[in-house]
Amino acid sequence: MSSEVRFTDFKSDKQPTWCPGCGDFGTMNGMMKALAETGNDPDNTFVVAGIGCSGKIGTYMHSYAIHGVHGRALPVGAGVKMANPDLEVMVSGGDGDGYSIGAGHFVHAVRRNVDMSYVVMDNRIYGLTKGQASPTSREDFETATTPEGPKQPPVNPLALALASGATFIAQSFSSDALRHQEIVQEAIEHDGFGFVNVFSPCVTFNDVDTYDYFRDNLVDLDETDHDTADFDSAKDKILDASKEYQGVIYQNPESVPYGQQHGLGANMSEIPDGAPENATDLVREFY
Repeated sequence: MSSEVRFTDFKSDKQPTWCPGCGDFGTMNGMMKALAETGNDPDNTFVVAGIGCSGKIGTYMHSYAIHGVHGRALPVGAGVKMANPDLEVMVSGGDGDGYSIGAGHFVHAVRRNVDMSYVVMDNRIYGLTKGQASPTSREDFETATTPEGPKQPPVNPLALALASGATFIAQSFSSDALRHQEIVQEAIEHDGFGFVNVFSPCVTFNDVDTYDYFRDNLVDLDETDHDTADFDSAKDKILDASKEYQGVIYQNPESVPYGQQHGLGANMSEIPDGAPENATDLVREFY
């Protein structure tokens, strides 16, 4: 950990408006601690968020940040990283933001393998809009708008990531502070797209996927003989619907980030003074 940076340096002066007990508090604290532990500081960190309860995280964290639109955080994050590879880019969102309207961007961000991390606060419900079923809600999960349950199988974000060519797939629990921090830290240190799905309980609208449920059902892969580089073992665990896993599920040790593949090492955010030669003639050609 940097001797000059503490995780509290990533806290802004804005107080979160999340419900008391929301899992997003623990998720954000782990993100800040992981950033500090990896030697980052607010001046070289860029946080991108979309819409939902998680959307204001860039306001609550002291760093460069963009509060984007619903489902579009990942392409913004990829653009930031490609424009300035020196920045530590962290994208955050919720299960609705990432796996519904943003699902297409998720697939392509995964396969491009841009060197950034993506932390999803998965509470298996739409919290900001007052409790509708989300893409990861259980098939029989009853809400005001789905009184008999959505009657659709939930999206498996880990399987979607694996099928899209992910080089780092992990899952954590916001209440398990140390493990959550360690897992996010590994995602940051990964050379490529580090994806972490975080169980972040909604205490207001979801009385099924609770803190007690996850405490009773989580299986920590660090306590098993799981090999994170074994693709087939990772696939078996991801498709095992009978268990909820915590830890790094898959990491490709031969991952090559997008920027390295395409030679994007320069800082493109530094624009030289003056317009390029013949720029005016080029503009006139199209008007």
